[in-house]
Amino acid sequence: MDIKKVFENNKEWIAKQLKNSPSYFDSLAKGQSPEILYIGCADSRVTAEEIMGLEPGDVFVHRNIANMVPNSDLNVMSVINYAVDFLKVNHVVVCGHYNCGGVKAAMESADLGILNPWLRNVRDVYRLHKTELNAIEDEDKRYDRLVELNVQEQCINVIKTAEVQRAINNRNLTVHGWIFDLRTGNLVDLKIDFQAITKGIADIYRIT
Repeated sequence: MDIKKVFENNKEWIAKQLKNSPSYFDSLAKGQSPEILYIGCADSRVTAEEIMGLEPGDVFVHRNIANMVPNSDLNVMSVINYAVDFLKVNHVVVCGHYNCGGVKAAMESADLGILNPWLRNVRDVYRLHKTELNAIEDEDKRYDRLVELNVQEQCINVIKTAEVQRAINNRNLTVHGWIFDLRTGNLVDLKIDFQAITKGIADIYRIT
């Protein structure tokens, strides 16, 4: 790709937006009030607003390798704090995707340098669900299931935070676990029953 093409594309995009709405950028500059915090994978094939059919200003977005929410990562913790306490989003989405390179790397025995501590979080998900995953003989299906279980565990990490617990109690904020299927383009709601999953541990992590 010629990097200069990016700036040409930008000019074309500006012209398109102004043609559709002459006050588009005036409105955009006034501020943001997104309804959704989207925590997704940094994979270049998965763009948050586009797969949801939404526009700039509709979604507050955080992306990293394998859509992780480690409690020791000040980046994602700060994003959650700002989105929930200041932007007052009503929905927090953790969205993974099939064919995730980060999850695939975590399934393999390899020294990946600086990625090791990050991917260890995915390996911890495998450890928690080892019995279920090892019972899946088809490697591709096991891979897909680990992607889903990783989303589930990252959603639980979201629920563990004080900001989210307060928002759930005070204004019914909702946490969602989704998967984007690269093979079909479908966005899939995993319909995770968090109340059932956290029943035995809720008292341990309850802060508010």
